[in-house]
Amino acid sequence: MIRSELIQQLAEANPHLYQRDVERIVNTFFDEIIEALSRGERVELRGFGAFSVKQRDARTGRNPRTGETVEVEEKCVPFFKTGKLLRDRLNGLETSNDE
Repeated sequence: MIRSELIQQLAEANPHLYQRDVERIVNTFFDEIIEALSRGERVELRGFGAFSVKQRDARTGRNPRTGETVEVEEKCVPFFKTGKLLRDRLNGLETSNDE
């Protein structure tokens, strides 16, 4: 599912809201997650999962096309860990929603 499909489904499920308002809500939601991660904070959505930032150290890599070694700088990368409810649903298990 892409962002526009999410907006469309939410707008259809909530006919009392204008699509532009649903789009603003979805964009604000994602922007807040991005801002929190850029500050190094962890974002947890109970039952769904948690977003965090991991630091990758500098290393020597290899260009797969030429085989030449290249230096890869250290960088921060987003990391997502699934929540128990999401894992259970993906594996066809029923769980209670009282988490």
